[in-house]
Amino acid sequence: MSATLARIVALAAMTFAALFLLAPLLVIVAASFSPTPVFDLPLHGASLRWYAAVGALDGFWPALGLSLEIAALSTLASLVIGTLAALAITRGYLPGAGALAAALVSPLMMPGLVLGVALLQFFRGIGLVSTFPELWLAHLIVTLPYVGRTMIAALSRFDFALIDAARTLGCNFPAAIGRVLVPALAPAYLTASLFSFLASMDNYPISIFLTDARAKTLPIKMLQYIEESPDPTLAALSTLILLATLALLMIADRAIGLHRMAGLAE
Repeated sequence: MSATLARIVALAAMTFAALFLLAPLLVIVAASFSPTPVFDLPLHGASLRWYAAVGALDGFWPALGLSLEIAALSTLASLVIGTLAALAITRGYLPGAGALAAALVSPLMMPGLVLGVALLQFFRGIGLVSTFPELWLAHLIVTLPYVGRTMIAALSRFDFALIDAARTLGCNFPAAIGRVLVPALAPAYLTASLFSFLASMDNYPISIFLTDARAKTLPIKMLQYIEESPDPTLAALSTLILLATLALLMIADRAIGLHRMAGLAE
């Protein structure tokens, strides 16, 4: 096979894979403009009324606020704990550091439903029955692996001799950390924050076991909308979430570049 033919085959395979992955999203976006109150493609006209109806969905704003609050707090806590854990693994010369690194990302290897049932039983066993702290701790477990894995990769590439050089030039240890380490890790922090925040916002299989009738996250509320009133308003809401995700990716791309993000996430 010639090099030109190989490139054509590779390009065709890449195009097919991209279309296969994006096709469901494109269908949802198209259905959000449906002129009828059913999930239908706008072949004979389009309407924006479903976007206007998103804000009037029952319980939408409390669910959105809860999801944003849980995602922000769990991401912030994950950044602190994940960075300290990554430092211990990469610089602490701990015995079994490889096993600890694997344990740090182990929640990603478990089925979400199994983890949700386990957390529910654990929280009940220790007497924790409040919804908000349960969700926060559960989402911390979900988001911590993304931060830990990213920070381990970033710290493995960082030259800690730079901190010693900064201290030699007159900086104390906290100042050296703030002026040398933190700026160098800024791309890793942004990458970890993005993945953690999106993972928390999107989480359903664990959250479903820990919410109650008064406090529901947005993914659970969206499933309730499907069961109660399946109209294109849900497609419009999904499109808005997709646009918000794309906006975050564009901001990250402008800040550090998607190629560098992919390298940190490996």
